[in-house]
Amino acid sequence: MLRTVNRVLIGVIGLVLLVFGGAALAVGLGVRPPSWWIYDGPRDVLLSEADRTRWRDSGWWWPTIIAALAVLVLLALWWLTAILRRRRLSEVLVDTGDGEGALLRGRALEHVLATEAAALDGVEAAQVHLKGRRSTPRARVRLLLEPHVDPGTTLTRLTAQALTHARDSTGLASLPAEVRLKGVKHHAERVN
Repeated sequence: MLRTVNRVLIGVIGLVLLVFGGAALAVGLGVRPPSWWIYDGPRDVLLSEADRTRWRDSGWWWPTIIAALAVLVLLALWWLTAILRRRRLSEVLVDTGDGEGALLRGRALEHVLATEAAALDGVEAAQVHLKGRRSTPRARVRLLLEPHVDPGTTLTRLTAQALTHARDSTGLASLPAEVRLKGVKHHAERVN
């Protein structure tokens, strides 16, 4: 959801900047703008002196401008932190049993889990993403099931085999998982 909102916002902002920047460049190079456009020629300004000073003496003007700019800055900072925040777990802390710990790459554990899950009967493809903290990871598993497969049996096998192996091999007390199952679309069978 956030990825879609991010792409739409970047696209809309980019389109607006491209239109206004291109129009300003074209007018600056001597292209005659239409009569309804915001400025008329290369020497024209976006806001005239009368427009800029019209509300200056009103008591509400500067607090409103400062509040609007503060809201814009806060929204931009929220957007930036949402983009920069890590979505995946980069490493998992493995208990080595000697009081020390080792770090396992999160992508390696995801790959092993996905490979083992894809090898289960009735699973056509598997995707695994790790989230959470490195000492308490959570798995998000997506399985694409072949037609005529019992989802309950596949889920039981996934829990008993792949997730249990991953939990035991990393020495974790638990490995909670969110599993999403989706069936492969297939054509209707013909009966003769």
